[in-house]
Amino acid sequence: MEQDIARLIIDTLNLEDLQPADISPDQPLFGDGLGLDSVDALELALALQKQYGIRVESDAKHAREHFATVANLARYVASQRPPCAD
Repeated sequence: MEQDIARLIIDTLNLEDLQPADISPDQPLFGDGLGLDSVDALELALALQKQYGIRVESDAKHAREHFATVANLARYVASQRPPCAD
């Protein structure tokens, strides 16, 4: 899941000079880490909603924490996805 989210970040934000392996799961996505900004966060939230069928609340109390790293995003997406019907 972490590699898929890293690829989604790269594709969504046109970070053509990066590969998924270049983004450590625990690397901060904002500030001194990958350097994303609030506009990037909005684009990424929309891409996550489209890709995984989840709803990302922009005013959610823990949104900043969920978007802090790829690992946090992977855990959040996994917790929000509907259960698979087998």
